[in-house]
Amino acid sequence: MTEHVSEAEIREQLAGINPQVADQQLNGKVGLSFTELSPGRVVGTMPVEGNLQPYGLLHGGANAVMAEALGSTVAALNAGAGRAAMGLELSCTHHRAVRAGYVTGVATPLHVGRGTITAEIVITDESGRRTCTARLTCIVRDKPPGA
Repeated sequence: MTEHVSEAEIREQLAGINPQVADQQLNGKVGLSFTELSPGRVVGTMPVEGNLQPYGLLHGGANAVMAEALGSTVAALNAGAGRAAMGLELSCTHHRAVRAGYVTGVATPLHVGRGTITAEIVITDESGRRTCTARLTCIVRDKPPGA
């Protein structure tokens, strides 16, 4: 598995996020860890354990959380100084069930514009099999004063 990106590096890449908000992100609750951060590619891993639905499978909502987190991070890294990217539309197709281990998500930008950024997020299991394909479109706006 790839070495995880430090919290300090994440904060440096996403400078300007309110630290009080940064400490309350959903990412920590689902166990999402970033392993690569760049405007062209954001990679993260998430444990299946703790993110199950009643039948013992990875919850589709956990896939959606991972996809939104990785895709919105790619968008934030591409938005530009003084700009903020916020999720507008998320679509997930769940291809294969996962029962154990970790999943890895890779987000890459498909479109980077002034008003919107769209990313594709591919989630795979530990064997490299695609388990979910997602697409996230973020709206890009000027950051509000004080944000």
